Amino acid sequence: MKNKTNSLSQEGEARPSRCPDNSAFKQQKLPAWKPQLNIATVLSSFFLTGAFCLSAGVCLILSANSVREIQIDYSDKCSDCSKLRENSSNWNKECNCSVNFTLKEDILGDVFMYYGLQNFYQNHRRYMISRSDAQLLGRNVNIQKSYCAPFTTYQNGTPMAPCGAIANSMFNDTIDLFYNLNSSVIKVPLLKTGNSWWTDKNVKFRNPKSYNLSSAFAGTARPPYWQKPVYLLDEENERNNGYVNDDFIVWMRVSAFATFRNLYRRVRRVEQFADGLPAGNYTFRISYNFPVTKFKGRKHVILSTVVWSGGSNPFLGIAYVVSGTAATLTGFVITAIHLTLRKKKTYF
Repeated sequence: MKNKTNSLSQEGEARPSRCPDNSAFKQQKLPAWKPQLNIATVLSSFFLTGAFCLSAGVCLILSANSVREIQIDYSDKCSDCSKLRENSSNWNKECNCSVNFTLKEDILGDVFMYYGLQNFYQNHRRYMISRSDAQLLGRNVNIQKSYCAPFTTYQNGTPMAPCGAIANSMFNDTIDLFYNLNSSVIKVPLLKTGNSWWTDKNVKFRNPKSYNLSSAFAGTARPPYWQKPVYLLDEENERNNGYVNDDFIVWMRVSAFATFRNLYRRVRRVEQFADGLPAGNYTFRISYNFPVTKFKGRKHVILSTVVWSGGSNPFLGIAYVVSGTAATLTGFVITAIHLTLRKKKTYF
């Protein structure tokens, strides 16, 4: 019995202690600053926060309102093409329409062209995950194990490149802008590249390695709703083809709301358009390929400038104004409560 007691005491002495060291840091005895929540500090914090938010909100709203923008809905103006596209068997038939509009004033500076969609829910959970990031990086992967279903392979086993619902539903209307000067028609030069984020273009998207793109995508097929294979998205610029095509990259960054706009082109500032778009008559010529009637959607073309705070979106400014108003009103309510309680204490 004695030997057993001695062995237990020796084992207890051999075990390392789990108690933290008796230091100010480990015993949480370091000096700390504690705010003194008196009426002066509380009220000053609320009023200062309110003043800052209100000032920032007003500046952001004024900045957003200074953006020059024109928005044209061409859903009804291209109704004939819309009816043609309702029948999926007409996918290989071309349909073009024109939309005329007038700029009453010059749009100076950099001009951006957007396409806008309404009632298109890119934020659906199954839609958002229907892609293969490994495939978009140019890797040779088995897309059957990805979330691309049912847009993975055709019945004969040919894999789709790119796979998934997001890629299959890519916006594919072609929009050209023409300037009507007197009796002549001038095509406005538009830039197809430089419209996507640098991280997307150089990090998140890569083409398969091969001596040319057609051989890199050999053995694959375009998605069902596409009219061209992925390596022919831009027949004029070989560097803007495949998974690194700017239009494709912009579309693959899904929107959080059902109504959204994506950057489509930028006006190239040369010749008559060196300072922007001059006032006058213009025409959008649209090759209509993207149907929207089945989900009761609308399509827009937007010409817009940008300012230091971005484009024409007053949401952030309104959010600042609402937050500043709430903080200021809260400060006044606390002041009223404090004065009321102080009067009662003085009375008693």
